[in-house]
Amino acid sequence: MAVSKDEILNAIANMSVIEVVELIADMEKKFGVTAAAPVAMAAGPAAGAAAAAVVEEQTEFTVTLKEYPADKKVTVIKVIREITGLGLKEAKDLVEGAPATVKEGVSKADVETIKKKLGDVGATVTVK
Repeated sequence: MAVSKDEILNAIANMSVIEVVELIADMEKKFGVTAAAPVAMAAGPAAGAAAAAVVEEQTEFTVTLKEYPADKKVTVIKVIREITGLGLKEAKDLVEGAPATVKEGVSKADVETIKKKLGDVGATVTVK
């Protein structure tokens, strides 16, 4: 029996953020695709040279929790909940799944705040 699009959308709507992220990762692996937006190529060599000359500063970043001290796990979970607004179970799953993405599309100022909060409790983060 085939599942309708509406049934799939309703099932996804009832998932936690962590479950949706895991679903996307599983779909990427199964179908050999990525959910990243494609980058448009510049047309012609002159346009390519001009595009290479313009260097844009990155404005959105992804913060990833790499590791944390085992004795500070509860504190790290509390900080993750504060940063992300996740529920206790979702925050716990995120921390236990380290390395894990804490937040995507974050401004430079917010990145510094998140790094400081997590660094203060002994966690290691990376920013891309």
